[in-house]
Amino acid sequence: MQNFVHKLWYQGHWAAWLLLPLSMLFWLISGLRRLGFRFGLKRQTHLPVPVIVVGNITAGGSGKTPTVLYLIELLRQHGWRPGVVSRGYGARIEGEREVRPGMTPAEVGDEPAMIALRTGIPMVVGASRVKAAHQLLACHDVNVILCDDGLQHYQLGRDIEILVIDGERRFGNGLLIPSGPLREGLWRKSRVDFSICNGQSAEAGEFAMTLQPSGLLPVLPGADATPPSVGDEVNAMAGIGNPQRFFSALNVQGYKLNAAHEFADHMAYQASDIAAIDNGLPLLMTEKDAVKCREFAKQHWWYVAVDANLSPQFSTQLLEKLSRAANAKQGTSHGL
Repeated sequence: MQNFVHKLWYQGHWAAWLLLPLSMLFWLISGLRRLGFRFGLKRQTHLPVPVIVVGNITAGGSGKTPTVLYLIELLRQHGWRPGVVSRGYGARIEGEREVRPGMTPAEVGDEPAMIALRTGIPMVVGASRVKAAHQLLACHDVNVILCDDGLQHYQLGRDIEILVIDGERRFGNGLLIPSGPLREGLWRKSRVDFSICNGQSAEAGEFAMTLQPSGLLPVLPGADATPPSVGDEVNAMAGIGNPQRFFSALNVQGYKLNAAHEFADHMAYQASDIAAIDNGLPLLMTEKDAVKCREFAKQHWWYVAVDANLSPQFSTQLLEKLSRAANAKQGTSHGL
């Protein structure tokens, strides 16, 4: 199914045109919803602290989580106290749930579990980002909120919008779901504050982002095995929005891929899923996959941690815009 969708959205498969009536219905429903917020028929909630939304306009992964991790570090370095809210895809969550390091993806979702484990940042997940944000503010001393995904979650007012684009696949065939990958039309790109291109093909008005591997780490906590070296033969697996990006990165680093196994995004792995592809060679996976495999990991399983690299110009412009937003909110509160 995943391969067919890729052909449909990114390789010009003729079947995309058969789905255009459903795309038109999606356009109508989503457009009416946006109009409801624009004309006040639906209420948008604005918070007392600045909100930065990191999202995309395509279905599937584009590099949002590395961007959020980069922003967490950037904000902390400049004296901000960030917190994160997220939907928590992949988990069954009633109401809102605080995310703590060590929680499983089944409890809080794939990306939240990974972000919390890496950063220890205050974080709340829930279907309503507004309610999650209110709980975050009530329980933690944060002065800026990052919303991981949620560009189309208009109920949550935002001060800065960051659009992350997959530099390799970009916007596919340019059609709306289900004929194409777009959640919103390409017009949306001109409405955000910053556009980040995850890859080397940044266009005018976009900031280029590269992902820098920071080494191999054991999936099994406390494992003392020796990681494979560049040039060694390995197996690889990935259950992310664009698995080929991960496999290509391993090839570029010099690893020899014996086999590359694709899984569905947000896959809830079982030990049997990995046992079926494990032939004893070192098995390399993404950090997001590793969080879901820790409970049944083997000594020869490794994950590749990556860090996002963005230009100083992006960081400077973001911090300046954030300061203006914070000052404006303080002025409004003093006026009241």
